[in-house]
Amino acid sequence: MTTLDVVRIDDPADERLADFNSLTDVVLRSKHEPAKGLYIAESSTVIRRALAAGHRPRAFLMAPKWLDSMSDLVAATGAPVYVAEEPLLKEITGFNLHRGALAAMHRPPQPSVHELLTGARGGAGARRVVILEDIVDHTNVGAAMRACAALGVDVVLFTPSCADPLYRRAVRVSMGTVFQIPWTRIDPWPGGIQTLREHGFTVGALALEEDSISLDDLVADPPEKLALVLGTEGDGLKPRTIAGCDLTVRIPMAGGVDSLNVASAVAVAAWATRVPAT
Repeated sequence: MTTLDVVRIDDPADERLADFNSLTDVVLRSKHEPAKGLYIAESSTVIRRALAAGHRPRAFLMAPKWLDSMSDLVAATGAPVYVAEEPLLKEITGFNLHRGALAAMHRPPQPSVHELLTGARGGAGARRVVILEDIVDHTNVGAAMRACAALGVDVVLFTPSCADPLYRRAVRVSMGTVFQIPWTRIDPWPGGIQTLREHGFTVGALALEEDSISLDDLVADPPEKLALVLGTEGDGLKPRTIAGCDLTVRIPMAGGVDSLNVASAVAVAAWATRVPAT
């Protein structure tokens, strides 16, 4: 029978807690976590989904009151469980830990774009792809990933300057769906548009251009393989990206509104262009 490796913590400077320090410092964590090959999973739901996806924990951190409910989850992993009282947890992490527990997880290696588009890592090849260009808000990244997972997108690609999908807030907002939908970085960009074409994709930019077609028109005669590119919250897609795509697409809107939050736009476009179930 596996027993819990529980370590009581009373010093916030304990070097064993380095993975959990200053979790609210976005700039620091965004550089620190990929460089160290880790990410933080927050809440029992997210941790369970990470483990179910085959991700390996480095360590857990929680208040004593969560030990009983989390014991079945963490015991089999063999990873240490650090336990501290809630005021000390706030001092360590920088915020009140209300969601049960944190886990420092090993960051899995990123697959290649080719592997994901062709199904080389298992499963069928992709038919619906979403590319997120330079999205910097982690909440939007998480919400977009959740929409893609729910609405049948096969693969999500992130441009080099896009926010980290495994940053704690993005993972939490995605409700752990970031672990179930295949994703990777596409680099170079927008040069990667040619890679998509070479794999048989028609690439559409969601943009308000004079020659944009309606999403309704795209849905009326959809390509077999479709990749949709959505841009940053402020300025939208870069002109070079729009020029490099095969077509531009606009979402029909009423009430004088000309744009949606990027995560909402992802949800609308993904639902409209989903491949019908067979």
